[in-house]
Amino acid sequence: MSRKIGMWMYTNSGGDRIAQQIEAKLKARDIDVIQGLDLRFAEAQNRAIICNGVNVLDLDLFFSYNAGEQTVGQVYMYEVINDFIPTINSFKAFELSEDKFRSNMILSQSGIVTSDFFICHRERHEGLFDKLDEWGKMVFKPIDGWGGAGMALIDTHDKFNMLMPFINQTNIRNIYVERFITNDFSDFRVDIVDGKFVGCYGRRASSRDWRTNVTAGGSVIMREANDEVVNIAKRASRALGMDIAGVDILYDTEREEYVVLEVNGIPAFATPEQENMGLNFNEKKIDLLVEMIDRKTHN
Repeated sequence: MSRKIGMWMYTNSGGDRIAQQIEAKLKARDIDVIQGLDLRFAEAQNRAIICNGVNVLDLDLFFSYNAGEQTVGQVYMYEVINDFIPTINSFKAFELSEDKFRSNMILSQSGIVTSDFFICHRERHEGLFDKLDEWGKMVFKPIDGWGGAGMALIDTHDKFNMLMPFINQTNIRNIYVERFITNDFSDFRVDIVDGKFVGCYGRRASSRDWRTNVTAGGSVIMREANDEVVNIAKRASRALGMDIAGVDILYDTEREEYVVLEVNGIPAFATPEQENMGLNFNEKKIDLLVEMIDRKTHN
C-alpha cells in the first residue's frame, strides 16, 4: 500500500517548480503527494479535517512550507493536525521558530550565543531605559514578526518614547528588544535539513538601512560557511527540534564572536535568479527533504 502525504508550499519565486521536483522524487519512492492543501480552507468534523476534499488525518504526513500566506486559522489547524499525524516542521518547532523570545531563551540555555535580549510588559517598561543605557543601541522587534517588518533601531530615550504610541495602538503586550550587534551589515544564512548542512549564502543591507532582510532592501550575496558557522547552525537547529531550519548568523565585530540572530522554520529555496548567481543547493535540499519524508512515513 502506497504512502500519501499532503503539501502546502509557496508557489512564487520558483516554489512551484521545487514542489514538482519534490513530488516527482517522492513518487519514485512510491509516496503519493497531494499538493495545495491550504488549511485556511479546511473544515472539521468528527474524525476528519477536510481540505480540498481530502481528509488530512488519513495522510501519512503533512508538509507545510509557506511563510507569507499564513493565517491564524491555518496555523490553528496545523497545530491540531500535528496531534494525529507527523508534520514537517513539527508544530512545536514551527511555533518556536515564530517566537523570537522563546527561541532565544532555548538557544541561550543550550549554550548558543544569541544577541542579548530583554522583555517586559509595556505598562512596566522602565527597565528598558536601563538596558538602553547599558547597551547604547537596541533593536525593537515584534516577537512573531518576520522579514524585518516592524523592527526599529533605538539609540536614545526620545526614540523609544516616540515608539510607544505605535505600541499602544497595537495588541503588543510585551515589549521585546535586543542589543544592537556591531557588524559589517551582512550576515550568514545557513540552511539545515534533518540535521545536515545544505548550503549557505549571505544578505547585505542596503546603503539606506541597517537590516539585512531582503524584504527590507537587503540583497543576497555569495558567502562560504566555515566549520564554526555550520556547527553553530546545526546546534541551533537541534536545540529547537527543527527538521528544516535557516539559521541567520552575524559576526559581532565588537565582541569578536558569531551570534545567532534568528532561526527561520521556512527558509526559501534559491530562486532561479539566485541559482544563476551560483547558489546551487536546491537539489541537495530536495534530496535531504525527500529522504526525511521517506523515513518519517515508513510503515
